Amino acid sequence: MELQSSVARVAHSTPRSVLRAVSGRPTTQPHICACVPRRSALDQDFVRQPWLYSRTLTSRRTRRHLRMAAQAAASENMKVGFVGIGIMGLAMANNLIAAGYDVTVWNRNKDKCLPLQEKGAKVADSAKAVAEHCDITVAMLADPQAAEAVATGPDGIAAGMGSGKGYVDVSTVDAGTAQNISKAIKKTGALYLEAPVSGSKAPAEKGELIFLCGGDKELYEQATPLLQVMGKAQFLLGEVGKGANMKLVVNMMMGTMMTTLAEGLTLAQKADLDQKQLVEVLGLGVMNCPLFAMKGPPMQEHKYPAAFPLKHQQKDMRLALELAQQRGQQLPTVSAANSLYEQAKDMGQADSDFSAVLEAVIKQTT
Repeated sequence: MELQSSVARVAHSTPRSVLRAVSGRPTTQPHICACVPRRSALDQDFVRQPWLYSRTLTSRRTRRHLRMAAQAAASENMKVGFVGIGIMGLAMANNLIAAGYDVTVWNRNKDKCLPLQEKGAKVADSAKAVAEHCDITVAMLADPQAAEAVATGPDGIAAGMGSGKGYVDVSTVDAGTAQNISKAIKKTGALYLEAPVSGSKAPAEKGELIFLCGGDKELYEQATPLLQVMGKAQFLLGEVGKGANMKLVVNMMMGTMMTTLAEGLTLAQKADLDQKQLVEVLGLGVMNCPLFAMKGPPMQEHKYPAAFPLKHQQKDMRLALELAQQRGQQLPTVSAANSLYEQAKDMGQADSDFSAVLEAVIKQTT
């Protein structure tokens, strides 16, 4: 793979007006850069070290430039596999195809691959076949059991891996599962990177996910153009397991925030307050956050179109509780929130958006 040379050529041949358009000042935080350094640095460092920008939080304008680099890498015929075509996988694979990559996909239900096939993707007969055909294989799978089965089964990804290949698992799993998969992949001579994502359907469609990575730095660097196409930021957090644990902490906090919003909306209604005004008030103070602004209005109408299914949120809450138990920490707030998600699942809301936890809160108060 000659990804570095192709990205460098794009940077070298890009007009100075474009380079100036994406210039700015770096932050002082390690591993995070708010934008690409100034023009003088671009002229030298970006050409010499394009992967310097692999740990960036980029502006939309900068991301457009980085996607130009990714498209140039695609022109070098890098073959990318994508396994697991659900809500997230479909959007992520779509972006890779749009960027010009040669994409091969597989899903247990092949019908879900049809929209991608119509856009030019190849459809393989197994996860093994994807890995055999591709330089880097990406997977987005539902839970730890599915992730490990697809990675290590007889026709799984590891069976098609070998030296010179890489596996990037963007599924949300526990650290133990990520480490088991890593061992199976590395036995083949291939590289492994865990890269669970923060973000749901809309950010996936817009290419604005956040990747929380752990594992081989070499593969992290090689996969950077792919991550730049699918996301707005990525972090290399250390060894395998760090990415999984960071994702669980993030989703644990998001899950408790949602139950708090559900309880607040319910109490406001019982106190004869306008729920719409509650969401407006929240948006004007220190508690302003995109989650409340996005989910509050449809929750008032008891509408829950699935951006992040409730069953997956409950799974992440369970895994976070297990992590806390392993580390000797009590999580009473998270435990109570998890019970509400379990109740909502029992009420038939498993495939609804996780904001449907509101129905469990309402049931408790009647």
